Order: sequence, then C-alpha cells, then structure tokens
Amino acid sequence: MKNDQLLTRRRALIAAAAVLGAAGAGSALALSGGEEPVRPAPAPAAPAAGPRAGSALKPSAYRLQPLTGYGGPPRAAPGRTPVRHEPFLRMSGRGRTMVLTFDDGPDPRYTPHILDTLAEHDVRAMFFVCGEMAVDNQDLLARMADDGHIVGNHTWTHPLLTRLRRSRIRSEMERTSDVIEKAYGEPPVWFRAPYGAWNRAAFQLGAEMGMEPLAWTVDSLDWTTPGTRTIVHRVEDGAAPGVVVLSHDAGGNRSQSVRALRTYLPQLLDSGYHITLPRRRNA
Repeated sequence: MKNDQLLTRRRALIAAAAVLGAAGAGSALALSGGEEPVRPAPAPAAPAAGPRAGSALKPSAYRLQPLTGYGGPPRAAPGRTPVRHEPFLRMSGRGRTMVLTFDDGPDPRYTPHILDTLAEHDVRAMFFVCGEMAVDNQDLLARMADDGHIVGNHTWTHPLLTRLRRSRIRSEMERTSDVIEKAYGEPPVWFRAPYGAWNRAAFQLGAEMGMEPLAWTVDSLDWTTPGTRTIVHRVEDGAAPGVVVLSHDAGGNRSQSVRALRTYLPQLLDSGYHITLPRRRNA
C-alpha cells in the first residue's frame, strides 16, 4: 500500500480496529541506565505531570491505551523472547525521560527532514517501518543505523492484523524483518501492530522472531493533519516522565509532522526532558 492509499485505508479501518484490536494495559519497562526489575503495572494510568505538561493526551479510540518504552542501542536480547499478552505501554524509571516514535515510513519526502532535526539536537528515536516502504528506501534505514536510531517492524503493507490468517501475519512480519536486517544491519527486536490492533497470533509470531511489542502513550494524531500548532500542543500537553509519543513520517502528507517536530523537540529538551531509546528486558 503506497502513501496515497494508506491514509484512506487507515480511516476505513479505524472502527474495526477499535473493536478487534482491543488489548489490556501493558507492563512497564525499565529506562536506559536503570537497574530496577520489570514489574507489571497495576493498572493503566495517566503519566505523571511534568512542569511543562498537563495530563497525558488520551489515545484515540482505535488505538491502544498508554504505552511503554525502554532505552539503549538496538541489540538482540539473549535467550527466548517471552510471549506477551499485551504490548508494553509506558516506561518506568527515574527522571523526565521520553521516547519519540515514527510510524509507516520511511518516506524520502519527509523522513530525511525528521532525521535532520533529530541529528541537529543529538536525539535518538524509533522508526517503525513498513516493508513496502523500506524496500525502496533502504538508504534511509542505513542512515537510521548510522545515526543510532532503532528500527522496528510495522508489517509489510500496514494491514489490520486481527482480520488476517496466521500465515499472512507471519509473511507480513517476516518480509519486513528481512528488509530491515539487510538495510539496517540487524534484525528488528521491536514490532508495532498497525492501528494498534493486536491479537494472540501477532504476539506469538513476534516472540518467535525475537521481537517485543511496543505501543505508545501519547498519540499526536498527526495523520489527521490537524495543523502544526495542534500537533505541537498535543505532544507538549502529553509530555510527562515515561511517555512514548506516536507520530508518523509517511502514509500521507507529513509536512505538518516535520514542522511540529522542529518546534516541540527543542522545547521538550529545554524543559529538561531526556529523549531516550528503549532497552529490552526479558521477564
């Protein structure tokens, strides 16, 4: 599915994903540099308010609830990857640490600008890529590797997994992992279900491929192109220790997302937030 089709398909599948992709609250992960054991979160909760932030933005109806992250460079986790029953939904740890994630790319029209902004501020982020986009833009995956970003698996064509047979889900994930490994230099160790619609097969297959499921806390809803200022306000209002921000670098016109990042990233850094990467910690 190409960029001009993805936005249309996304809107058509929102309602179905809300019903079929429902999942419970996830476990909390440890931040980079922390040594605390991973413990299940007692219940999904709004992130703690930071000095610049109010309450975290409530995810849209078709998305999962608050997500979790980690921190550190991408590396394969030792041993067998556990099969989760829900994605990680937020980060635990000390300090005002956040994770920025970008879905659906890479897109040569927008992804390079996002990478430029991240490099300007010496910040690392996560990119959950679609195989059909990555296969034609492997140079951008190589740049992500060179710049120290994490590349995750977001399936090949961005389908609603809860409507697919297990064999099709496997194909979507395996083909994407193959392209990532070829261009990025390592197989992905994170995956994210399109539309936030997870099912048992996705969790099982992801674990078989050595990947952990990661969702998000703050949905910028940038894919609706609400305006640069609105995107900035959503990210800043949702900013708090432990949140993971969802944005997009493909799937439609992402010029607003590019401009918004240029505004909110330096403001978050000036407010004392540390933008980090997730580190896997198997249970």
